Amino acid sequence: MASVAIFIADPKQSEERLKHETVALRREIDQASMFEEIVGTSAALQRVLSLVSKVAPTDATVLITGETGTGKELVARAIHRQSRHSSLPFVSVNCAAIPRDLIASELFGHEKGSFTGAIQRRLGRFELANGGTIFLDEVGELPLETQIALLRVLQEHEFERVGGTQSIQTNVRVIAATNRNLQAAINAGSFRSDLFYRLNVFPIEIPPLRERRADIPVLVDYFLDRCAKNVGKNIRGINKKSLDLLQSYPWPGNIRELQNVIERSVIMCETENFSLDETWLPQQPVASESKGQPGFSQKLAARGKEIIESALRESEGRVFGPSGAAAKLGIARSTLESKIQSLKINKNLFRA
Repeated sequence: MASVAIFIADPKQSEERLKHETVALRREIDQASMFEEIVGTSAALQRVLSLVSKVAPTDATVLITGETGTGKELVARAIHRQSRHSSLPFVSVNCAAIPRDLIASELFGHEKGSFTGAIQRRLGRFELANGGTIFLDEVGELPLETQIALLRVLQEHEFERVGGTQSIQTNVRVIAATNRNLQAAINAGSFRSDLFYRLNVFPIEIPPLRERRADIPVLVDYFLDRCAKNVGKNIRGINKKSLDLLQSYPWPGNIRELQNVIERSVIMCETENFSLDETWLPQQPVASESKGQPGFSQKLAARGKEIIESALRESEGRVFGPSGAAAKLGIARSTLESKIQSLKINKNLFRA
């Protein structure tokens, strides 16, 4: 009864205590969910999460590197979720998915009449993210002219819309990511060294799945549960042979490839015991793009025009995309575009 008496006698104090308890509870919930969908307990992953916890409360620019499919965007979202900007927008931009002639407009917006089709003013991603976080995925694919504009944002915290003359102030935390070797891109002349140093304030490298094999069983369990619920199946277990196979495979596509294999297997599974068709795991995985870069550079120096034209012929003139010439050659789209221009190659000749 004493506690009730105190509550009645001093309602302000009780209200303040309740407020503190609510804040503490919210902190516990945030702590439990701040790494949502980042699954694993390996030492390699814990090192990454420790870096995330240290940099998140600051406004430092972060450069996340790692092979494709390692979860770079999940790490970027975790940084935003733990930052003081967490209640403000998180805007994600895949720089590789936007055509070169539209990327500046996409990032910085444009004024009415600034180019054919610009029938009205359009706000760019930096304006939409103001006060929050912008995540520039595949930043190594940005063309050089856009790299200059991004450098200005990082240095001066301002930009201009395409076709505009007025400087717009911005307060955005920048997180960038790439699966490319930016140092090799700098040497090739396709990425600015000054932009690299502006982005690389706080580097975080995500380990590939083959370096955190201890996380595979828990990841399998996580994806099994989620995929089974999505397709309305009841998967109760996994046979040892399948689990051993999953743990021994090198996973060149990393967690994304693992998720795809699990989802495909769940769809095909006709019993409550999960099993894997080993023919879905190639015996000789393709080499990673980052390792392919130096070899291409050497060949390019010797017979660049011939190699590029052959790739353009196979891709029917397409430069980017899964079946584009850049993907076939294993190099950045911006690198290939630069070489095409310098070698005076007409892409239109190869279009079907």
